[in-house]
Amino acid sequence: MSIRNVEIQTIGLHIGSPDHSKVLDEQRQYSKSGVLTCAGLSIFGDCDSIGGQASVTIGPADSTSLQKNKELSLYTLGNSFQLGNQTQVGDFTLTGDQKITGNIRISGTMRAGFATWSSSIVATSKLFDIEHPSKGKGHRLAHASLEGPEIGVYYRGVLKDSQVIDLPDYWKDLVDSNTITVHLTPIGNYQYLHYILAENKIVVRNFGNTSIHCSYIVYGERKDVDRLTVEYQSDTIMEQGKPK
Repeated sequence: MSIRNVEIQTIGLHIGSPDHSKVLDEQRQYSKSGVLTCAGLSIFGDCDSIGGQASVTIGPADSTSLQKNKELSLYTLGNSFQLGNQTQVGDFTLTGDQKITGNIRISGTMRAGFATWSSSIVATSKLFDIEHPSKGKGHRLAHASLEGPEIGVYYRGVLKDSQVIDLPDYWKDLVDSNTITVHLTPIGNYQYLHYILAENKIVVRNFGNTSIHCSYIVYGERKDVDRLTVEYQSDTIMEQGKPK
């Protein structure tokens, strides 16, 4: 049977069985605002390409619809609540704050303002926590990052029978040469060592008559990002380390 172009006004319309609108005592009597129930499958909008995928499947408006924005399939005014898991395919845009009780995991890149993770990370401490490389499962190894009042980098190694520490080619564009310091530690015997800064290299001299054999650590402050403001007056965290 087909019924078309019929206007029906009622306070209760139920499709299928059972009628789930009368589960609670306060639902026994209908109000004039009305109740619509369907115990089976409900399809709204144009779902020709997907059919009925869930108890309620909602698609965009049919081309003959008088709806102004036919791209919207669902519009909610007011608060909503979901009990259970949610899967979304596509982009998600949020205007306002989001509060999460639990963990958040991101398999791609996370962007927040100027920063991306991998980029500046602000925390009370920074560390790694991994499965213990020697003891294996059931054991963990944690190390915390060494911190200081600068956004710095280092380059280390061992110098033997040579006077020159060649810095990586990118150091000239990454590091402010005026901030470079060098720590030299003699190996094997006493050596009276000092150094001279040259073009993207360190020249080491030994006032003694022995050959040079030492370990070295070269420190420098990055010049490709804004310098760190170590102390400042504020109740909130300052965005720092922005690329220049």
